[in-house]
Amino acid sequence: VQLQASGGGLVQTGGSLGLSCAASGSTFSIDAMNWYRQAPGKERELVARITSGGRKNYADFVKGRFTISRDTAKNTVYLQMNSLKPEDTAVYYCGAEVGLDYDGRPYVDWGQGTQVTVSS
Repeated sequence: VQLQASGGGLVQTGGSLGLSCAASGSTFSIDAMNWYRQAPGKERELVARITSGGRKNYADFVKGRFTISRDTAKNTVYLQMNSLKPEDTAVYYCGAEVGLDYDGRPYVDWGQGTQVTVSS
């Protein structure tokens, strides 16, 4: 699966941004779509996830502020980010779960990251 993310940018504290991730290729193999982020010097962390059945999960630090959604006809997943904080500054990556690896963990195809910067 190939993923193309877009929509990052610079916003002030309290502002909003929307990210998009368009999938192509073997999209029938996608079990779930994720948004991750990685700040400088930190590990990549899960932000939100939506399964092929539409179930959504969020990291505690974005609950109530971020919303993940999808357009199945367009094979696109979105992340609407509201009430942004400086600590949300990171490179945001979309990922597609396309089966399991040998350890039984989801195998993820990654898109390129998109920078989100929240100024104080």
